[in-house]
Amino acid sequence: MDTTQERILRTLKELPNINPADVDALIEAQQDKNISLVKALVKQGIIPEQDLIALLMRELHIPSIDLTKYRFDGRLKDILTEKTARQYLAMPLSLLGTTLTVAIADPLNVFALDDLRNVTGKEIEIVIASESQILHSIGRLYESSSARMAEEAQSTESKDFEILQKKDSKQDVLQEQGGISVDDEAPVIRIVNLVIKEALHQRASDIHIEPLEQGMRVRFRIDGILQDILTIPKESKNAVGVRVKLMANLDITNTQTPQDGRFKMKVGQQEVDFRVSLLPTTFGQKIVMRVLDKNNLSVGLSKLGFSKNARSVLEESIYKPYGMILVTGPTGSGKSTTLYSLISKLNTSDRNIITIEEPVEYLVDGLTQIEVRPDIGLDFATGLRAVLRQSPDVVMVGEIRDAETADIAIKASLTGQLVLSTLHTNSAAGAVTRLVDMGLEPFLVASSLVLVCAQRLCRRICDSCKKPVDLTPEILKKIQHRIKSDTVLYEGKGCEHCRGTGYKGRVGVTEVLQIDDNIREMLLKKKTSMDITRYAQGNQGMKLLFDDVVDKMCAGETTLTEVFRVASEDE
Repeated sequence: MDTTQERILRTLKELPNINPADVDALIEAQQDKNISLVKALVKQGIIPEQDLIALLMRELHIPSIDLTKYRFDGRLKDILTEKTARQYLAMPLSLLGTTLTVAIADPLNVFALDDLRNVTGKEIEIVIASESQILHSIGRLYESSSARMAEEAQSTESKDFEILQKKDSKQDVLQEQGGISVDDEAPVIRIVNLVIKEALHQRASDIHIEPLEQGMRVRFRIDGILQDILTIPKESKNAVGVRVKLMANLDITNTQTPQDGRFKMKVGQQEVDFRVSLLPTTFGQKIVMRVLDKNNLSVGLSKLGFSKNARSVLEESIYKPYGMILVTGPTGSGKSTTLYSLISKLNTSDRNIITIEEPVEYLVDGLTQIEVRPDIGLDFATGLRAVLRQSPDVVMVGEIRDAETADIAIKASLTGQLVLSTLHTNSAAGAVTRLVDMGLEPFLVASSLVLVCAQRLCRRICDSCKKPVDLTPEILKKIQHRIKSDTVLYEGKGCEHCRGTGYKGRVGVTEVLQIDDNIREMLLKKKTSMDITRYAQGNQGMKLLFDDVVDKMCAGETTLTEVFRVASEDE
């Protein structure tokens, strides 16, 4: 059987722009000078550097990375010294548990990989990058040092990394039934592990693995914005899809229809759920994995961004014996997290709490959770009717999509249950009139609604690179009527802790509308959402989404750019 080097040399000779005689001469020179094949290829210039990387990706099934778009973690300098990094042309990228991911120019140099393991005391995962990019990146990382990075190095890293699998006969191909080891030999397992570990390290909320004509692009959604991360070689495209399907317990033979599944990962002492969606596209199946961290459900409403007044109104409303509470906003605005945070406050042994969702986002002990299955006739309306026969105290409906579901939910809230749900509207008052527009009787809506919360998510300024900013007169003119003249505004200049974006984390922007007797009267008189908004502003002190995000900007939590990205003054 051919060695990896022999296979690469044979492939080289078959390339149209390569002279086989040059390859033979290269082999002799390599042996005489006792240098590696990759180094010899780069030095002789037989093949362009990027073409060489593509060739190594195909033959070794190892992903490549563009280091010019990567933001480096200064803490890794203490694990891999500059001298060792330059000696082996190895750039440290991330550390998760006991596994260090490095970009390396010569993946065929097994002695370098062994030395890196011995020197760092870590397991080594590799990706490929060009020698020039690695040298430039080493300069960037090791020439910039500060006390701040040393302080960050003391922060704790996850000790364990394990993917928990459901026992299933289809999973026999996995090398470990209880989890996926970082030492698995199959290249595709290493690729998928690398992607997942890097996503957790970078706090990604979603992992997008997208098939292209010449490979697969991996992007992470970090703080709501998609960022390019890796390129997976074309030859591994199908294998990556199969691997993810096995992890999520899906049908590996089905490539023509969408599929949904989930799996669970243990990181240290915490468990993280991943919701998986596969969609057939022109060049193969696109994979999106949503990262669902249950720790977000117990941080409290204040950590989610609710003001003191909004928080007290919400907490008072959820302890009412019956009625409906709605959370509104676009996709990805944190509605589910808010609902689950409210549910977690009510989750005691004396309450029967049932949720009906599509799909179930977070698996929470103490709740009865039902997943909608339209293919077998279990939709929201059917499921909700069945739920009401189970004597629930609290019901959470994932989303009100049609008049039938809305009608059943409202009637349930009038017969002794507290109902929580979501609706897609731009404002809190808009949700009130939307229910009437769906064909529900105004008196039913008026009688059942207790509170409506509209929300968005804006990016939080990175504390490590936060600095005051001077606004141009043109920009200042747009906002000066909303802020005091002596207000200092901030922005993040970009650093290794925020991957150069200037933002780290997100905070909720909210608008909370209490349904009082006057608003009920306005509903019966068929007043518009604008009329209800004006009343709530004047008589309840309700802050609009734009007001709340401006307050967060003035408090130094977010930037003016985020203000206009998240909300409109006209809303």
